[in-house]
Amino acid sequence: MMNRYRLLLLFVAAGCFNSCLGQENGKQLLSLQKEIILANVKGRIDHIDVNVKDQIAYIAALGNNTLEIVDLKSGKVTGSITGLDEPQGVAYIPKHQEILVANGGTGECCFYNALTLKKTGNIKLTDDADDVRYDAETDRIYVGYGSGAIAIIDAATHRQVGNLLLPAHPESFQLDAKANKLWVNLPGSGIVGVADLKQLKLIAKWSKLLPRANFPMAYDEAQHRIIVGYRVPAKLIVYESETGKEIFDAPMVGDVDDLYWDAKNKQVYISGGGGAVDIFDQVNSTTYKQTAHIKTRDGARTSLLVPELGLLLIAARENDDRRAALLVYRTNVK
Repeated sequence: MMNRYRLLLLFVAAGCFNSCLGQENGKQLLSLQKEIILANVKGRIDHIDVNVKDQIAYIAALGNNTLEIVDLKSGKVTGSITGLDEPQGVAYIPKHQEILVANGGTGECCFYNALTLKKTGNIKLTDDADDVRYDAETDRIYVGYGSGAIAIIDAATHRQVGNLLLPAHPESFQLDAKANKLWVNLPGSGIVGVADLKQLKLIAKWSKLLPRANFPMAYDEAQHRIIVGYRVPAKLIVYESETGKEIFDAPMVGDVDDLYWDAKNKQVYISGGGGAVDIFDQVNSTTYKQTAHIKTRDGARTSLLVPELGLLLIAARENDDRRAALLVYRTNVK
């Protein structure tokens, strides 16, 4: 009995050592640089985009009905666009120095001058305008909305030029304009959809009984991989982008809402409302190893990886006695 007890203690000690070592490795990979207080923001915070050149972040404060503008260099909120209706998606369009905000409440997609914050145009979609992608090569904006569609908008004219119909509301999606393909998470249907952008229709559906609730997605163009985060249960799955073949899966942080592929360092960054960021390193053609599980804040699930600046931005909503904030992490090269 005594030997068994000693053996158990050894296992516990080894587990504690490995856990502490993992946390230290995590701190080496990702370190908190600053916490920028969003003093007037209440409620849920959704997506983020950034003006890389001027280091300005745009934060969709959904529960606050505002877009918060933050100077990353000074660490201060420099402006706010008010009167929005559940802003969810946001895109900075450098070619036109404009910001697009997608309003979930009204379905309106509103354009603003990035310097003056004056409204310059809008497009009315049915409802639930959500995630946004801007493709600089074609100068087009893609907006997921409604019970199942993605609107295609010409950034120069502010006019809708296409519409991709889907079987459920789209969450995160990724596109490859050169290949004329778009991959989209459709959690309401339990599938990952593959669309042809020329035909504007789905050409494949990757379905699973479990896991479910596929929200965030990233695209590894060079290796032809689609990386998806599921919430039920919390799992990371890597697919071959052309066939939908499952390459890798692993458990990860809960309540995931954003994940990113860092092509240069071959790393996956995942932010979850479970209060942590997970980092996976690709170690060979079919294997990814979790190298960090770094505590952030409960409910801090939306984020933005900015490889050009070496930053990971995480939106932390107001929680108990802690004010809303933008957490600015430095991504440290291994």
